[in-house]
Amino acid sequence: MRPSLLVSSEGRLLYAGLGLAALMMLAFSVAWFLISDAVLVYAAMTGLNLIIGRAAGMSFGYASGLSHAQVVPLNMLVETIHVLVVYPLFALSWRQLITLRSLKPYFARMHQRAIAHGTMVRRFGIAGLFFFVFVPFWMTGPVVGAIIGFLIGLRSWVIVTVVLGSTYIAIGIWALLLNELSVWAEAVNQFAPYVLVLVLVLAAFAMHWLHARRDRASPRGHSE
Repeated sequence: MRPSLLVSSEGRLLYAGLGLAALMMLAFSVAWFLISDAVLVYAAMTGLNLIIGRAAGMSFGYASGLSHAQVVPLNMLVETIHVLVVYPLFALSWRQLITLRSLKPYFARMHQRAIAHGTMVRRFGIAGLFFFVFVPFWMTGPVVGAIIGFLIGLRSWVIVTVVLGSTYIAIGIWALLLNELSVWAEAVNQFAPYVLVLVLVLAAFAMHWLHARRDRASPRGHSE
């Protein structure tokens, strides 16, 4: 990473995100020697959040017996790191300040999603960005929202403040809902909360497959 990147706001955000990621990995490594069983649950919750989404990650946490005090802060941290790493990388790559050939297809897909879902944000500005990130539709969320904010010309501090603020509020609401669902499912059967997680994972993969199929079939998907 070049020191000159610190000159740009995106570069500073990227360093902050990488620093938080390094601290989280260090905490996981230390905790592995102290409470290895708990670390496995935290790691699984982190992975599910990043790959599937917060609903799956948080549901797994509650199904594993974790409390709000354990589930909510970790998911906030994971999504903060996700935004502070991916959004600056996209912006720096877009401005050709860095070259990341291996991530080019991923950034192209993210750009396509941002274009496809950015109409409301462009129309309503900051309020539209807040609502876009807050509402839990598939293929929306903090990273795509941050990229939309960048593409419509919002400043980095505005993008990060609005996106993370909306994300934290959404996580709080998801926490109340998913915890109640987990308690209800456990009353039905001890394995029912994990069935709920599995249903969310399968639904996410199904939606991803449908979106990928639609993107391949659309003229825009061929032109990107």
